[in-house]
Amino acid sequence: MRDWNVLITVHEKAYGWVRNLLSEFGPVERTEFFNVLILQCPDVEELLQRLNEKITAEPGTLNFLARLIPVTETFSFQTQEEFERKARESVLSFVEKLGGKSFHVRMHRRGFKGKISTVEEEKMLDEVLLKALEDIGMPGRINFEDPDAIVAVETLGQQAGVSLWTRDDLKKYLFLRLT
Repeated sequence: MRDWNVLITVHEKAYGWVRNLLSEFGPVERTEFFNVLILQCPDVEELLQRLNEKITAEPGTLNFLARLIPVTETFSFQTQEEFERKARESVLSFVEKLGGKSFHVRMHRRGFKGKISTVEEEKMLDEVLLKALEDIGMPGRINFEDPDAIVAVETLGQQAGVSLWTRDDLKKYLFLRLT
């Protein structure tokens, strides 16, 4: 498994520019997927802050960077069943943070076409979280319009990363682009 904690998608013909921009934050690697890079960043908070400052100073940066998603946990999988088991375990770590809040799961799948359905996996993970929240007496609700939080699931072939982003994060870090 390659070691990464940030997944980046770039707009066409911006690959080298984005790679140079992000190389100061850690090793940036190509992937087998078109215009998708990965980064192993030792200090994600610094990356978020400095990238946000750059975009504020030079808004045109967003013309090159399609999305940048840090993840808090990564895992590998070989089958749909293994993906579902590990994804459930990962998203359940967010239960306390989601207590009483509105949210939804947003998955971006790269690879495993025909084996994993993005829509079905999002729905399954939404249901897992709703049940867990109900079980602890802090029910949540699914909201796609203006949720309190979004659980991001990013797959890259047979690897996946998971993270949680609040409404404030999404407003502050325009490059997340989860909605």
